[in-house]
Amino acid sequence: MKWLHRIFKDSSSHRVLHHTVLDGHYKNNYADGVDSDVYDKLKELVDNEELDHAIALSLSEDKYIISNGSKMSEVDVDEELAMALHASVDLNECSKIPDAENDEDLARALHESNKASQVDDDEALALTLQASLDLDQLPPLSNSSPICATLPPIFPIPHVPSGWRMCEGCKHAIGYGRFLSCMGALWHPQCFRCYDCDNPISDHEFSMSGNNPYHKSCYKKLFHPRCDVCQQFIPTNSSGLIEYRAHPFWGQRYCPLHEYDSTPRCCSCERVEPRDTQYISLGDGRKLCLECLDSSIMDTDECQPLYHEIRDFYEGMNMKVEQQIPMLLVERQALNEAMEGEKEGHHHIPETRGLCLSEEQTLDIVIKKPRIGAGNRLVDMKIETKKLTRQSEVTAILILYGLPRLLTGSILAHELMHAWLRLNGFRNLQPKIEEGICQVLAHMWLES
Repeated sequence: MKWLHRIFKDSSSHRVLHHTVLDGHYKNNYADGVDSDVYDKLKELVDNEELDHAIALSLSEDKYIISNGSKMSEVDVDEELAMALHASVDLNECSKIPDAENDEDLARALHESNKASQVDDDEALALTLQASLDLDQLPPLSNSSPICATLPPIFPIPHVPSGWRMCEGCKHAIGYGRFLSCMGALWHPQCFRCYDCDNPISDHEFSMSGNNPYHKSCYKKLFHPRCDVCQQFIPTNSSGLIEYRAHPFWGQRYCPLHEYDSTPRCCSCERVEPRDTQYISLGDGRKLCLECLDSSIMDTDECQPLYHEIRDFYEGMNMKVEQQIPMLLVERQALNEAMEGEKEGHHHIPETRGLCLSEEQTLDIVIKKPRIGAGNRLVDMKIETKKLTRQSEVTAILILYGLPRLLTGSILAHELMHAWLRLNGFRNLQPKIEEGICQVLAHMWLES
């Protein structure tokens, strides 16, 4: 309907002009005595010719747009319109011809009016595009879009379109670059970081603790067990598993290698000597840890109160030992020599710590407590040689010196039960049964 609006707009402007011309013509002719009916017919004829020419001009413009696919410039339209208006007016029949300056003014006014209208239309179009264009949901612009192809992005991306890959680290879209797929999620390479050092993990392998990723080196530093002896990482076995040995009481963990590389152990608790700690050397090839040294019994006289306590324990169980059996603390060498000379007796552990002696022998016994000297070695220990004579079925009870009090007491209770069985005529028991009974009594004393 734009052409109809332009017809009425232009027609209205023309009427004003022609009204002015006709008014002047009417006044002059009226003065000369022209009839009013002639004037009305002339006015109607001019108006009809204006309308016919305007309609013809608009239709020719529309046909031109349809055939050429583009719009005529506003200047050409205005000039053609001005020429049509000029040709349609029969100035010889209705009035004087207006000056050429009036036609040029009219053409310029029409051109400026249409140009302002075109600017307003362009601004309205730009505002509409800016408000309605959603850059996040539109496909990529092609070169066939002359308007949108030159527009810069107006809004930042507020969200990630559905179906795009999300980074688990930064929660942003991964896009079309490199990414990592691990732990059931996708990551930017720079977002997949070690939980300990916070540096990106670029290795092909990594370690996990809970839901947190680590470099293998960081994981090893934090979680791989170290040997309590050599302070090195415990190596893996042929199956790739971490294998180590552990002390049942102290919880010490160490490499299996230290069971075969002559690493010293405590002769009491059997804890392996760490490289950064020096145990006490007892002088007979044994070593004692500092914890066991605190309650160790070093000579025969120091052990006598403990021996009487255990005899009272047996008496309280109606198992009184009637004979006064000598109890002596000896070194390991003396104990081993006595064990070799003993025809009878049962040795229930790899290293003998006590012996119920039934034969007559000559032994070296510890009668003076030593002191700790340089290099954590015991010095000034006094040894006395004593000959043991057999007066009954039991000659003496020998205990290894330098052991903690509770361990010394349990060994003493064990060997005293051997003596009680022999003194009471139980000499034909099977070795395993006799050792089991003696061990039960030792445990009962510890529980008491």
